[in-house]
Amino acid sequence: MAKYLLKRLFHGILCVIVVVMLIMIMIYSLLDRNLIFASDTVYNHQQNNQKITYKYQKWEDYGYLDYVPYSDYLYDLTVSGEIDEETRQSAVSLGRTADKDSELVKEYIEKFENKYKAQGYTIERLNAVMMGKRKIANGGQQQLFAYKDIPLINRLWRYFAGIFKIDNINEIENDVGDRGISFTLYDPVYGGKKFSPAIIGNGTRHKYLLYCDNTFPFIHQNMLTINLGTSYSVNMGIDVFTTMTRTQGSYVASMITYPTGLEEESADDLHSATYLADSLHSSLIYESRYIDDYTSVDTVKSGLSKMGYSFLIGIIATVLAYLIGVPLGIAMSRKKDKLLDKIGTFYIVFIIAVPSLAYIFLFKAIGGKMGLPTTFDMDTANRLVYVLPIISLALPQVANLMKWLRRYMIDQMNSDYVKFARAGGLSEKEIFSKHILKNASIPIIHGIPASVLGCLTGAIITERVYVVPGAGNLLTEAINKYDNGVIVGVSLFYAILSVVAIILGDVLMSMVDPRISFSSKER
Repeated sequence: MAKYLLKRLFHGILCVIVVVMLIMIMIYSLLDRNLIFASDTVYNHQQNNQKITYKYQKWEDYGYLDYVPYSDYLYDLTVSGEIDEETRQSAVSLGRTADKDSELVKEYIEKFENKYKAQGYTIERLNAVMMGKRKIANGGQQQLFAYKDIPLINRLWRYFAGIFKIDNINEIENDVGDRGISFTLYDPVYGGKKFSPAIIGNGTRHKYLLYCDNTFPFIHQNMLTINLGTSYSVNMGIDVFTTMTRTQGSYVASMITYPTGLEEESADDLHSATYLADSLHSSLIYESRYIDDYTSVDTVKSGLSKMGYSFLIGIIATVLAYLIGVPLGIAMSRKKDKLLDKIGTFYIVFIIAVPSLAYIFLFKAIGGKMGLPTTFDMDTANRLVYVLPIISLALPQVANLMKWLRRYMIDQMNSDYVKFARAGGLSEKEIFSKHILKNASIPIIHGIPASVLGCLTGAIITERVYVVPGAGNLLTEAINKYDNGVIVGVSLFYAILSVVAIILGDVLMSMVDPRISFSSKER
């Protein structure tokens, strides 16, 4: 069994890599990269050379290419000590055209071109765009830069190498004093008065690496972070995983103790504090609350995350579907061609024949007439807002379970082993419970992990109709906005869930039926 699981896991990882590779090929090679500017208002207001350089900057942000401005090259030389600041300021002053460059500028342009041409970059120089003979047009300043499309292999390596990030005391390059990690039994967030173990870092990106609080799962960590891809339009600057797991809703204020000892009613979550360079003395508000540059904090909110809402609604709908669909499917098979079977068949045909959008709106209209909320509200205390989304998700699953369980059971009833069991004197009850039901349920059981894990991905149509702030709409929104990071990240998430669901389904199936074994035997 262990050998099978390792083999299955290895094949699953390969499949995930292939899926991400195909997605990247479609996004970065087959689609026109100019589509990302379709709704970019900043791009539409740029002019001349400024518009061109903005385009290359955005292409780099979206992962199409590496882009190196000449000014950045000179800055790196200054940081490394190869040139001083005075030389940099002189060398960065390009002429309006190449023939008007100074000797110093020509020298460093030649070095710049030699370096990046040797690495396969293309050098682009944009001469100044003039209005008349002396005045430079708006956005027409002269530019020099190098660019190179990122090869697929490099793009894949960068992506997978950066998925997991382990925080460490050398994460921050600035001078932060004594770097290290400390352990305390009395968390300063609670004024040092409450027993609450925590691990605190200095030089790390997160101040709190491990901490405890009164929210599930009660022990939390920031040492290992997951980076699925940065969003540039759906949730600008935020990673996909953070987008799916960050809480939503209205702010929840409580009395907290800041590092300076100030106690204040606030929604700030001090456990989420991350380093923000030179921020402490940039604001009097920061100086009154913090003692170092760990000033960037999230806020506590009343609602669940996108994934939280999707999973909550999805898992309740799935449980209801199995509680209703399985007994009905069994009853239909035992009452084949009778009234119950005909009613159940009509319902199955209705769900299959009618487009999902149509019957969701039908349920919404009926629910609205009954006084049920038809629009989801994160801040309401009325739990009835969950009813219609759950029903809309559960009823199709009920039909699917009824259809397949009925079919499997009828197939089993007509099998030869059932006839032999009857001839052997077994009662119909024994035949049904020990043979027919058990064998017919195996394919249904195999699909349970997929049903449960599928709840994390959300339901696109249902969430849009009822305005549920879940994860279901994330991928479609990213596709509409050409947000490459989100598309790749969500696709990877879906692929991993699919692989895990298949493996868990196989394991569960072998536990239910001892005849199924994944162990290889010598012959």
